[in-house]
Amino acid sequence: MAKTTERWMTREAYERLQEELRTLRGVPDDDPETGADGGAGGKNPAPRYIHDPAVRLARVNTIERLLSEAVVGEAAPDDGIAAPGKVLTIRYDDEEEETEEFLLGVRDASVADRMTVYSPESPLGASLLGARRGERRTFTSPRGVVIGVTLVNAEPYRVPSDD
Repeated sequence: MAKTTERWMTREAYERLQEELRTLRGVPDDDPETGADGGAGGKNPAPRYIHDPAVRLARVNTIERLLSEAVVGEAAPDDGIAAPGKVLTIRYDDEEEETEEFLLGVRDASVADRMTVYSPESPLGASLLGARRGERRTFTSPRGVVIGVTLVNAEPYRVPSDD
C-alpha cells in the first residue's frame, strides 16, 4: 500500500473534509460578510475561522494534506491487533469493569457523533499501535501522568447500519 495507514479515515470523514474544503474555497477573501453559510450553499454553518484569510489558508492546506494522504475506509484485518481503522476497546488500570471504545483514525473528521476518534499520533493512540488483545501498555497524559491501559479488543471499523 503506497499510503500510510496512519491516515486511515471513514468514507464519511473523507466526504466531510471534502465539503469543508469546498466551503473554505468558496468564501471570498475580500468580503467576510458574503455567504452566511460559508459560500458553499450547503447545509453546514461556516466554521468560526472561515473569514480570516490566513487561518483559512492554513486550514485549506491541512485538509488538502489529509485528503491526499488518506486511506479511505479500507478494511483492516480482523487480527485483534490495534491499528488505524479499528475500533479499540480498552480498560484503564484504575477501572475494574468499565471499558472505553473508540475508533483509531484521523481525528480531524469524526464519524459524526457516533463514536469517539483518537489519532494514532495521540498519546493513547500511539501507545496502543501494534498491541494485541490482553496486552497492557502505558502512555503519558498531556498533564504528565503515566496511565496504564489494557487492550480488550481490536476489530475492524464497520459502517453502522441506519436501523
